[in-house]
Amino acid sequence: MAEGKGKYWIIGLIGFIIGAILVAAFDTTMNATSSNEYCMSCHTHEQADLDWKKSPHYLSHSGVMTDCAACHLPPKEDGILKYYYAKSRMGAKDLWAKMTKDPEKIDWESKRQLEHARKIVYNASCEKCHVNLYPEGISDDGITAHLYYEENAKKLGLDCISCHLNVGHYMPGYEHKRLDGKVIQTDEGPKHETAAVVTSFSDFTETVPGTTASIGMIAIPGGEFTIGSPEREPFRNEDEGPQKKVRISPFFMAETEITWSQYWAFYNETMSEGRTPPEKVYANNSRPDVDAVSGPTPPFGFPDQGWGMGSRPAITMTHYAATTFCQWLSLKTGRHYRLPTEAEWEYAARGGTDTPYFFEGNPKRFSASGLMGKLRGADTTMIARYVIYSEDSSGKTQEPGSVKANPFGLKNMLGNVMEYCSDWYAEDTYSKIADGTLDPQGPQSGKEHVVRGGSYADEASVTRCASRGHTEHDKWLKTDPQNPKSIWWYSDIKGIGFRVVCDVPEGLKAN
Repeated sequence: MAEGKGKYWIIGLIGFIIGAILVAAFDTTMNATSSNEYCMSCHTHEQADLDWKKSPHYLSHSGVMTDCAACHLPPKEDGILKYYYAKSRMGAKDLWAKMTKDPEKIDWESKRQLEHARKIVYNASCEKCHVNLYPEGISDDGITAHLYYEENAKKLGLDCISCHLNVGHYMPGYEHKRLDGKVIQTDEGPKHETAAVVTSFSDFTETVPGTTASIGMIAIPGGEFTIGSPEREPFRNEDEGPQKKVRISPFFMAETEITWSQYWAFYNETMSEGRTPPEKVYANNSRPDVDAVSGPTPPFGFPDQGWGMGSRPAITMTHYAATTFCQWLSLKTGRHYRLPTEAEWEYAARGGTDTPYFFEGNPKRFSASGLMGKLRGADTTMIARYVIYSEDSSGKTQEPGSVKANPFGLKNMLGNVMEYCSDWYAEDTYSKIADGTLDPQGPQSGKEHVVRGGSYADEASVTRCASRGHTEHDKWLKTDPQNPKSIWWYSDIKGIGFRVVCDVPEGLKAN
């Protein structure tokens, strides 16, 4: 009997020793595979390592260096199973990428953007190191932002990197602090003395007096078209119908989305003049009824996200700010500038065509969504000539010169940034329009405004001529810590901008 018990004790002891060895080996393996050197053995993108060595997580004031695993894995204290699951999932994905993908063909630029970073950085890991969110020397804006984070992080799903995207990997041009009183550089050269002289219904270049800004305007002839999409169009949504034949009066439309150079001219002139009440800005479809226009308050950081300014489309402004820009432009030039109606926008985008895009092609072939899309991959041969979208944008806006114009001579009507329309959004808008209506408009009131065209981050399904979208005002201000929240700048949407239209001046004969 004693011998039997001794045997079990020996077996148990051996089992314990083997288990201890396996646990130690497992822990050693996990630690070894969490080192920076091991991470870089798969992540062969050298620029990521160089950018890390230029970041605050490497060049910290305290001298503490933060390694890869500290940010890209959840802390073990939050649950050992959660930690190992995340490590296994990410490791398997990285190993598969190393075995099957060519590093030279990976779109690394898109992977440094916030949309991707949110998937691989953990708030809990940030909070583990940054226990004190109010260190000595923090600014008043920083205190306000961190108080807002503590109160709303779980309720709203706030991410630390929404404001601190550059702390792990240096991003040239990225900054997140209020630009109080800062005048942004616009185009060089002498300022325009007068607005453009328009004597015929033809393309012209608007010159904005007192600024260096000029805007190319395209004469859009009036005509009839069918708004909406047929029921069999790929990716069609219910709010794109029923189709109606409508008539559109002639108008002028900006060749491109309003650029940073143009928008900063407005900002520099008006930022110190106070606030124009919203009811005056929206009165009579942005027709000026005041002698002066007040402009945006300073944003937090550079709202171009470090992508570049100049002729890139201005982004992150609210619908209110875009409408105020139109009011300012009207006062400066003596002409009536405004946002396009939804019907005008689609008429201009189609350029006389009635297909999903103003060029040939099936939306399904341009898309990488769905099982077949993922297996086949998107065919960008045709669409990339005209559209900046998820498959060719590198996760950011691009210069308008990178695409060809549509039949009317307009660039980036599809993709690059979503564009504001003047209409309120309603799902059943088209059902309330009668065939033959001249210059239809949406409902007289609503909660959200129509946006059209899709953005650099959107799939081919969203960049069709008939695809409709709308603002998401509260969601787009989710991380704005101010009280009240900004009426000028959105904190949580980057792919939004606008282009202007100009009414044909009275007495000018249009085609």
